[in-house]
Amino acid sequence: MRIAELIQRWGKQPHSRTTVRLYTVHLPLRDAARIEALRVMYPGRSDSQLMADLISAALDELEVAMPYIPGNRIIAEDDYGDPIYEDLGPTPQFYSLSHEILRKLAAPPIGK
Repeated sequence: MRIAELIQRWGKQPHSRTTVRLYTVHLPLRDAARIEALRVMYPGRSDSQLMADLISAALDELEVAMPYIPGNRIIAEDDYGDPIYEDLGPTPQFYSLSHEILRKLAAPPIGK
């Protein structure tokens, strides 16, 4: 989701519940004031929900902004038959680590 889509979502959709992990964050006062302003503007959302949505949207945009660094190895061809080279930038590592950590976080505890 893009950050620009959040305001529309906050104004229309009820908050959906998902499995969560608790983080404690210390915000500069300016950012805390902006979160509080959003909470007043969108009273159906808690501070936590607003911050979770903002972080999710920022991470989505971060993924898109990661640089593509073409390697030497051709891994596929596009629709026009042009080669697609492996990505040596941070994106593959970010995806790999994200999926690995998600599997660990979502796995049921051992012995239960």
